Amino acid sequence: MLDAAPFTLDAKIPDGPLAEKWQKHRASVKLVSPANRRKYTILVVGSGLAGASAAATLGGLGYRVLCFCYQDSPRRAHSIAAQGGINAAKNYQNDGDSVRRLFHDTIKGGDFRAREANVHRLAEVSNLIIDHCVATGVPFAREYGGMLDNRSFGGTQVSRTFYAQGQTGQQLLLGAYSQLNQQIAAGTVTMHNRTELLDVVIARGVDGEGHAKGIVTRNLVTGKVEAFSGDAVVLATGGYSNVFYLSTNAIGCNVTATWRAHKRGAGFANPCFTQIHPTCIPMHGADQSKLTLMSESLRNDGRIWVPKNVRDCEKDPRDIPEQDRDYYLERKYPSFGNLAPRDIASRAAKQVCDEGRGVGPAVDGERRGVYLDFTESGDRLGVDKIADRYGNLFAMYRSITDENAYARPMRIYPAAHYTMGGLWVDYNLMSTVPGLFVIGEANFSDHGANRLGASALMQGLADGYFILPSTICDYLARVGAGAPETSSPDFAAVRHDVEGRVDRLMSGRGKRTARQFHKTLGRIMWDQCGMSRNSNGLRSALTRIPELREEFWSDLLMTGDADCMNAELERAGRVADFLEFGELMCRDALERDESCGGHFREEHQTPDGEAVRDDANFAHVAVWAHRGEGAEPARLVEPLAYEEVAMATRSYK
Repeated sequence: MLDAAPFTLDAKIPDGPLAEKWQKHRASVKLVSPANRRKYTILVVGSGLAGASAAATLGGLGYRVLCFCYQDSPRRAHSIAAQGGINAAKNYQNDGDSVRRLFHDTIKGGDFRAREANVHRLAEVSNLIIDHCVATGVPFAREYGGMLDNRSFGGTQVSRTFYAQGQTGQQLLLGAYSQLNQQIAAGTVTMHNRTELLDVVIARGVDGEGHAKGIVTRNLVTGKVEAFSGDAVVLATGGYSNVFYLSTNAIGCNVTATWRAHKRGAGFANPCFTQIHPTCIPMHGADQSKLTLMSESLRNDGRIWVPKNVRDCEKDPRDIPEQDRDYYLERKYPSFGNLAPRDIASRAAKQVCDEGRGVGPAVDGERRGVYLDFTESGDRLGVDKIADRYGNLFAMYRSITDENAYARPMRIYPAAHYTMGGLWVDYNLMSTVPGLFVIGEANFSDHGANRLGASALMQGLADGYFILPSTICDYLARVGAGAPETSSPDFAAVRHDVEGRVDRLMSGRGKRTARQFHKTLGRIMWDQCGMSRNSNGLRSALTRIPELREEFWSDLLMTGDADCMNAELERAGRVADFLEFGELMCRDALERDESCGGHFREEHQTPDGEAVRDDANFAHVAVWAHRGEGAEPARLVEPLAYEEVAMATRSYK
């Protein structure tokens, strides 16, 4: 199978000591002079934290940038939903933090399945992000004396998370958005709102290789299909958790951009590495369209528990005495307690609910909820202090559940959240397709098998502000300026494919909507490839998903027209891609015959339910290559070697 892969993997990790790799690499890459940068056009797809910061920075450097988003404004990117904070190794609390400790925590948190050099670079850059964001006016919380405040997140024993109450992502995005607007006004960035990427154009370069030189899009207001040409393409399009249908992601989040790039030659790495977030409002019914995240920051001051006795689960939690409560995270993981990493905390919640000790209204005959209780911290700190730290989260919880979390414990349960898998990239953030760069959640590189809290914002801004602008110039300088005409045969062929796909979707005259198919797929994925997986379930999914895909194309009900606004067409295209991607995700989960981080294979666990890794056979990145419609994908591996951190059994006890 490896011999049939259309590409080879070269991570291009620099030589030398780990702590010196990034600075030496920055000093050795080829540069584009300021006078020549205006000759280059860079297409940035996505305008969340990674995309907006990259577009603004590249525009500020003098490149000509076209930035695309399917929302009506970059301000509506899903990055606003990252509420709790952003990590950096400033050690403002003088509690022993350092770049090395942040690096070590991130490697360990990812269960030793991340690339060491990339993670160390992320830790190095983290401090620059805070300084930059403060300079751009991001209103981080401050202590009484004016110093920036910090709080803790799961998987760490220091306070390194900078925050803006419970809306950190929104404030960071507004900061990046203001810089993006500055470049739009300066004429270096052209914004294309309400525009969705439907395919990537690969054109033959002077070296005979295929290079990413453009994209084909659909205007979501007019329906117009257009092509855009550039010297490089940057994907900053987020993750794919909506493959589960119900997730914490915005409804519009999808896999289309990265999946279409994959089918054009970009390797897809570790697609089975998805994160289940432990702190979400529980599902309340079969007809809801998404789940709502309660920030992990709440676990700083809230204590998580369930009744010890099943008979108490229907009681008002305030009537259950202390001795009849099971603070199960504190009991199982005394060193970290309620701040155990997300994957571990999520599985622990599932275990107590599987035992019948879940709380809240039953959905499909099961109580799937645990309590997050602020009674003790409210008594100790005062309600005003709790409101100052988390007030908007408590208000959001009340608006959704009609419950007052100041007076009665919140109910939470794990839900699909972040995705650690994504397109494979080398140290320069370039995919296996030359000229196609991938940043933020859309790539695989920094989080391994489980992302620690407050690291998503860190990676997005690190990639966009500091890493990509320092590495993309090397590629541009080597290939030179000269984007092809959109009338070329390469563009015409991709545009023809896109229009054919739209026509095929619009021909649907069946009985089921795209949403109905999506919901069915989501249930398969959650049941067989969700919080826990096993061989039989994954094999069942790999049989059921292709059948569902055939049903989709034969029984899809499509309404409206293609040459105007048509939300059903948007959804159908995204669901069609999820139906293909879901199969690869299950295949990857089946092949990875071990438990690690968020990938929990039931066959590989300790007697008390902890994950068991297999470093001898799976200490690698699994990278999948598309080999054509109907052909099995090829699986390549990038071995993971650790110079500075010894692989060890992950323990938070």
